[in-house]
Amino acid sequence: MDRVRGKVAIVTGAARGMGAAEARLLVAEGARVLVADVLDAEGKALVDELGPAAGYAHLDVREEAEWVDVLDRCRRELGEPDVLVNNAGILRYGPLLTESVAQFQEVLAVNLVGPFLGVKVVGGAMAAAGRGSIVNVSSTGGLVGFSMIGAYVASKWGLRGLTRSAALELGHAGVRVNSVHPGGVRTPMTDPDGTGAATQPAQFAAQPIPRIGRPEEIARLVLFLASDESSYSTGSEFVADGGATAGQDLAAATQP
Repeated sequence: MDRVRGKVAIVTGAARGMGAAEARLLVAEGARVLVADVLDAEGKALVDELGPAAGYAHLDVREEAEWVDVLDRCRRELGEPDVLVNNAGILRYGPLLTESVAQFQEVLAVNLVGPFLGVKVVGGAMAAAGRGSIVNVSSTGGLVGFSMIGAYVASKWGLRGLTRSAALELGHAGVRVNSVHPGGVRTPMTDPDGTGAATQPAQFAAQPIPRIGRPEEIARLVLFLASDESSYSTGSEFVADGGATAGQDLAAATQP
């Protein structure tokens, strides 16, 4: 299909899960992709699978200096970046009343400060080049609230706001910024012990599409936003959740 033929992309958190699916699809559609993650062994294994169109770089998204190094490496090995997918994220479970400040800040650092640094460093390079697309992977937790994952929800709402502000600031420089809001997706983050206990079909039976999502389904949406097919979209929110949040606004409006 060659939908991103000739483009260069950086995908964070790309060693596994949704990030790996995004990297695979971007390469399959013609892009050169820098896989960035802290999971070095898994990231390098993915690059070996993808072949010469991909490279690997260690990246702790919380560290600005590492972002600068990743940008430099991308330029040397693959070319000037056209696409940044801020996919890296972490999830911590627990009640707010017992969560420590350190735990709360850790989630914000990865899920919100990380994308901010990506926008600053890579988005700055894109603005200087006069082109680019930034895709921030938020969540339905950036659209509605959920209990027991308060830090995650706060970070994903923040990422939604960051996306809109970045779109306003970078649009005249030729850089588009959009957010993607997945619902339940079967990944190592949502099923950390590999038992499937947190992703049982019964939990999704009430959705209009009554099943958990697949990483490849989110990757297709990221591909659209990375490609020129979405050339008139910026500052927008794209939801892929099986319809889980379709009735949320109506439900809120009908409360007494």
